[in-house]
Amino acid sequence: MSITLPQNYRPSEREAFMNPMQQEYFRQKLLKWKDELIEESNQTLQNMQEESLAQPDLADRATAETDRSLELRTRDRFRKLISKIDSAMKSIDEGTYGVCESCGGQISLKRLEARPVTTLCIECKTEQEENEKRQ
Repeated sequence: MSITLPQNYRPSEREAFMNPMQQEYFRQKLLKWKDELIEESNQTLQNMQEESLAQPDLADRATAETDRSLELRTRDRFRKLISKIDSAMKSIDEGTYGVCESCGGQISLKRLEARPVTTLCIECKTEQEENEKRQ
């Protein structure tokens, strides 16, 4: 089933939560984000292949190695984020997107808009972070 969203559509609290239009909105948002990450990752890979670590100057070589390390860490973060995006898309397909994994309540549309891969409502996320601080 394909849904065409009205131009400038934004999910609203006045609608039924995670109705087909909201699901399609978040699916498109996630797909666009994933495409951007893949494009950026491919660009990083291309840059790394073009650069050479065979710098004659030790300081230049150290800088190049530091830059390369940073790019690899960034790529790893992108890989993890793409995995979260894939999980979020799967939850849309399964009808569980926007439902808190901890309490089963609805995750606010504002939170989903800000962090579409989130799996916890703000209350449960706050509680999780406070528990992590205590440990």
